[in-house]
Amino acid sequence: MNIRLATLIVGALGMTVALAADAINDGSIPLPKHYTHWAVFLKDVQRPDAKQVRELYVNSVGAKAKEGDPFPVGTTFVMENHEATPGANGELTSGSIARIFVMRKIKGTPEGVPDGLENGSWIYGSFTADGKAAADDYQKCRSCHLPLASKDFVQRYDEYFKTRAAATKQ
Repeated sequence: MNIRLATLIVGALGMTVALAADAINDGSIPLPKHYTHWAVFLKDVQRPDAKQVRELYVNSVGAKAKEGDPFPVGTTFVMENHEATPGANGELTSGSIARIFVMRKIKGTPEGVPDGLENGSWIYGSFTADGKAAADDYQKCRSCHLPLASKDFVQRYDEYFKTRAAATKQ
């Protein structure tokens, strides 16, 4: 086999792998390692309705986003949902992790999304507290994010940019 043919085969295989990596769907995202070292998207989000405290992280790609612009392809959010109990002051006290959710923006259109639940090019993943993939109904994720098209389908978009702007002024 000559070098030119070998290069062509390797290039074609690489292209196939790249296309396969882009063609992912809900439930196919791995839990990112060391996500707790990422930028904090929002901390100590109180959800008394769900008896949860949430901690949200964003990777370096998403942390570069500018207010008013969509988050770039490659942005990944991780949300830890912690069990919570009411504290003496009425705020919830965070306990152990109940579930971890991941939201990633991919290039192209996710596969297998039910009609009417498209959230741009975002896909979702769910994990147990010990990091194992969990079977969840991703239609619930999509339904909750669906009304936020003007905010790139990201919950608490305005709160994040307001918090980030305040932090940079200090």
